[in-house]
Amino acid sequence: MSRVFVPRDAFALALGADAVAAALARAGFAVVRTGSRGMAWLEPMIEAETPSGRIAYGPVRAGDVAGLIAAGLATGGTHPLRLGRAEEIPFLAAQTRFTFARCGVVDPASLDDYRAHGGLRGLARALEIGPVATIAEVTTSGLRGRGGAGFPTGIKWKTVADAAGDRKYIVANADEGDSGTFADRMLMEGDPFALIEGMAIAAVAVGASKGYVYTRSEYPHAIAAFARALAAARAGGLLGADMLGSGIGFDIEQRVGAGAYICGEETSLLDSLEGKRGQVRAKPPLPAIKGLFGRPTVVNNVISLASVPFILAEGARAYHDVGFGRSRGTMPIQLAGNIRHGGLFEAGFGLTLGEIVHDIGGGTASGRKVRAVQVGGPLGAYFPEALFDTPFDYEAFAAKDGLIGHGGVVVFDDTVDMARQARFAMEFCAAESCGKCTPCRIGSVRGMEVMEQILAGRDVDANLQLIRDLCETMKFGSLCALGGFIPYPVLSALTHFPEDFRRPALAAE
Repeated sequence: MSRVFVPRDAFALALGADAVAAALARAGFAVVRTGSRGMAWLEPMIEAETPSGRIAYGPVRAGDVAGLIAAGLATGGTHPLRLGRAEEIPFLAAQTRFTFARCGVVDPASLDDYRAHGGLRGLARALEIGPVATIAEVTTSGLRGRGGAGFPTGIKWKTVADAAGDRKYIVANADEGDSGTFADRMLMEGDPFALIEGMAIAAVAVGASKGYVYTRSEYPHAIAAFARALAAARAGGLLGADMLGSGIGFDIEQRVGAGAYICGEETSLLDSLEGKRGQVRAKPPLPAIKGLFGRPTVVNNVISLASVPFILAEGARAYHDVGFGRSRGTMPIQLAGNIRHGGLFEAGFGLTLGEIVHDIGGGTASGRKVRAVQVGGPLGAYFPEALFDTPFDYEAFAAKDGLIGHGGVVVFDDTVDMARQARFAMEFCAAESCGKCTPCRIGSVRGMEVMEQILAGRDVDANLQLIRDLCETMKFGSLCALGGFIPYPVLSALTHFPEDFRRPALAAE
């Protein structure tokens, strides 16, 4: 019976992948549900297993199945939807896939499939070389936090390893709330064992006995996929009292958040895990010293943890040799917004923003001129085309008052109103603030009110100065990055697109 691989990723499901899978099953094919390769505009993209390898077709609708079969789907027959080998599609061929190498390739519910494609080699090596050498490998690799802060992962792990505590924890932050980001979701739906293995390696390194994955409630498919993987990991001896026969006990529990953006901040996430209202904690103490339930805790982003198996399996140098400046390894760049080729592109740091938007993303979906790009989610700065020579690198973006964040790139064409985007930033902050500190709680509401005055054309000069002063207060006075970084989109819009803030006053009512 011929096998056909059909994605169960949210990209594909939204475009009818279940109906395609059902039609193929009715026709007698053995259907294997996978994750996505990350080319959203080609979903659902199916792959037929043929004597000459897997041949991709897409985007496929249920009504196309009969014609594909008639054209020789089982043998890779010619058809208008035929794409050839997925690895040879230019968007995929140009990538450096370390973390996402198995996404769209393996059955995400099969531990055997994961192992057959190189999985668990990293954990086996960590168990062989021990905690100190494992931390040294992660440190040497140059891996930095992929959740936005860019803090060196090895240093965080060593801090937890050296901290005194009767129990230690590994927490994976899967509360992916930034606009235009979907890497965590894609990995949890397409290669969840990579996250499990990464957390297990972290547990070996720091001496943790329990792990938690904090997943956002808006990701039902990721929640289900990860739950299936956890069950398979326990059944296969990867998790439990005797991890892979090592004598080390480690297990993972998945917790689902309630939709608060602020719970993407590590200390607010810990409060939520403890059953409290998610609010930002003052630091120090750092979570590495006093984290979950007051114990030393590693809090890492999903992509940070899922990058670790490659580093241990292939060696720190293989990872460190890719990248740019102090930003080593690869980053899953997520292309969204008004862009022709939206999806996930994993590559070493150093591509310019212009290359990402034009060469990889293909420009706008509307065909109009690109006007602004926001990198780093709702807290990220808006960059105009004049800054498209900026390398995709933590320090390069920071030098131009921007941030990479979780790697989301959202594109806007020349119809965007940047003054309204600035108002939206303040509105977002007002809605999502945890309320603990005054600059964020009150400043965002006042910022929204001032922006409304500017949009109405009232006392524009005075209000522009007021919004600048307010942004300065929020930037330096807020307890966490929500209030502290909201000035980035506001001030960048004002700096690079000042014409949008000058409009005639509305007629008196």
